[in-house]
Amino acid sequence: MERRVVITGMGAITPIGKNVEEFWNGIKEGKCGIDQITHFDTADYKVKLAAEIKDYNPEEYFDKKASKRMDKFSQYAVIAAKEAWVDSKLDKETEDMEKVGVILGSGIGGLETIEGGNTALLGKGPDRVSPMFIPMSIVNMAAGNVAIELGAKGESISMVTACATGTHCIGESFRMIKHGYQDVIVAGGTEASITPTGVAGFTNIKALSQQTDKTRASIPFDKERSGFVMGEGAGVIILEELEHAKKRGAKIYAEVVGYGATSDAYHITSPAPEGEGGARAMKIAMNEANVKPEEITYINAHGTSTHLNDAGETAAVKTAFGEASQKVMISSTKGHTGHLLGAAGAVEAIVCAKAIQDSFVPATIGYKVPDEECDLDIVPNKGRNQQIIYAMSNSLGFGGHNATILLKKMSH
Repeated sequence: MERRVVITGMGAITPIGKNVEEFWNGIKEGKCGIDQITHFDTADYKVKLAAEIKDYNPEEYFDKKASKRMDKFSQYAVIAAKEAWVDSKLDKETEDMEKVGVILGSGIGGLETIEGGNTALLGKGPDRVSPMFIPMSIVNMAAGNVAIELGAKGESISMVTACATGTHCIGESFRMIKHGYQDVIVAGGTEASITPTGVAGFTNIKALSQQTDKTRASIPFDKERSGFVMGEGAGVIILEELEHAKKRGAKIYAEVVGYGATSDAYHITSPAPEGEGGARAMKIAMNEANVKPEEITYINAHGTSTHLNDAGETAAVKTAFGEASQKVMISSTKGHTGHLLGAAGAVEAIVCAKAIQDSFVPATIGYKVPDEECDLDIVPNKGRNQQIIYAMSNSLGFGGHNATILLKKMSH
């Protein structure tokens, strides 16, 4: 007996807002979170811009000791998870916490900690590497810290699929609840890799935009796009079995009805020609939900603002949607937030849930120069008030990892 899965809580910390409400208002207002990098000195760097969390002070969220024992990627995860948990109104006292899981990943993990540890090693020798180096840097610690914070004793897992991480975590959580392994899962992604090595590495693989004008840096589907802009933050949603949610009178944002995951098996950084792998992921998600392409109103695109991604994703939508690709609205919110890497899919799932709830399709901001390779309706510059029954979110990661989730408005 397959069970239905709904979203009952959401939490986010992003470059345009430190909670879901602020973040979603920023999306609706077309706010751009990109600015000069302040985390380190970029004098020697070709890339000057990123989408950082503004005015972040860990001591607003954690006591001094706790904040020193968690890399920023774990801190962001805990902040978003706590917001989502409070939002869901789940109660530790009455909930069977052995059936509450955490599936939360990061593309890179504790890069800041890794850099600091390496600097200590090279400068002062092996005895000076912090005993907290390992528990702060390893990728699973976002999930570990969230489980400890919430008291979640079910399956606690980290997935790592680069920029598809957040969507894979949500999709695999959906399956786990659907097939009866857990009742509730805290799912999402987190990232904090705006660091010297992170920015240098992505710059030298030619992935980042070297634009100095922040309004022309992250411009998905625009002909002048020149690479993505790095973002940071976390998105976490609470997924719950429908009857379990109803029994406790939970508010429901949306239902998760489909999930597709595929591999390009093609190249470490380039998408497969014509976006073949992404197209298959979308088809699988639609098949699982038993939905026709023309029933889908909105796609939150991966839309990174790199040349290959946006052209490939456009081709993928055409392949998966056929004639319906001319009508579907497909926007990328990476103009607002930059690219949150492992957290992107989770934050964008929140965008889809809020879009359904508010009947609002977000815009692709910063759009000026049309590209014949990206000729779908990308909702340029201005969002639209439009009822949405089905919304889809795509994430595509280095390594050829593709993930698509499909959300549905709850009919009451």
